[in-house]
This record gives sequence, C-alpha cells and structure tokens, in this order.
Amino acid sequence: MDNPGVGWVAAIVIGGIAGWLAEMFMKSNMGVLMNIILGIVGAIVANLLLGLLGLSLTGWLGYLVAGFIGACILIAVARMVRR
Repeated sequence: MDNPGVGWVAAIVIGGIAGWLAEMFMKSNMGVLMNIILGIVGAIVANLLLGLLGLSLTGWLGYLVAGFIGACILIAVARMVRR
C-alpha cells in the first residue's frame, strides 16, 4: 500500500464534519445525512478543482479542508440554482 489515503468510515466521519462546518459557515440548514453527503461530494469536487490548479490535499486534514471548500461551493451553487 503506497498511499493508504482515508478509509470509508473515516471519509464518512470527516465528510460529516466538513459538511457541518460548511453548513455553519454558509448559514444553511441541512440535516446530518446531507452534511455527510455534502462533505464527501464536496471533497471530490474540491480535489478535482484543486487538481486543475496543480494542488493536492492528502490525508485526514487535507480531506477535511477539501470537503469544507467543496461543500461551500456546492451550497453556493444550490443557492444560485434555486433563485
């Protein structure tokens, strides 16, 4: 195992924390399940966008930061679509 990364259980926990932080930062009202989904999908989106810029976030802290950034982006996009 050259790069073990973050496991599934850790991804759910970290994704939930990242989604919750984004929810507090963006002042939105979502549930726990949506926070987890936002954090995990947000991390994927943010890693793709940061990869285009040549940046790479790895490990638990990197996943948390990427999840937070991505979840904030997803919340902002959802708000724009709703209007």
